[in-house]
Amino acid sequence: MKLAEALLLRAEYQQKIVNLQGRLAQNLKVQEGEQPHEDPEQLLQELLSLNDKLVELIKKVNLANMQTPFDERRTLADALVEREILAKKRQILTTAVSNANQRDYRLTHAEVKLVVTVDIARLQKQIDQLSKEFRELDTAIQARNWTVDLE
Repeated sequence: MKLAEALLLRAEYQQKIVNLQGRLAQNLKVQEGEQPHEDPEQLLQELLSLNDKLVELIKKVNLANMQTPFDERRTLADALVEREILAKKRQILTTAVSNANQRDYRLTHAEVKLVVTVDIARLQKQIDQLSKEFRELDTAIQARNWTVDLE
């Protein structure tokens, strides 16, 4: 199985776990004299079994990420950290620009006027650059994921 396939399977397992948790919650209690639509014990066992599979899959994915060269200076795990940092920086700047762009509505001229204290255009250029770097790195990571065999 390729690493990319394992990542798709991981997402599938995670979604199925959320679904099973919801189904279990709906069947844990019923009105006296009624029967649950599904056997909660069976749902619980399926949920625990799937969670165990997910844990093992995540361990394999993490091991592959740590052992797989991404380029001449980084492992795949390093590239994933860098991608996460780019996303966080972009989010920080986007929030700052959004807050700076909020309109200040004054009812009278006597009220305090707020002024923007940052260069929004400069921040927006930084956001655009971070977005480009994120996109390029993400594309390279996705491509690499299809070349790595999971052990």
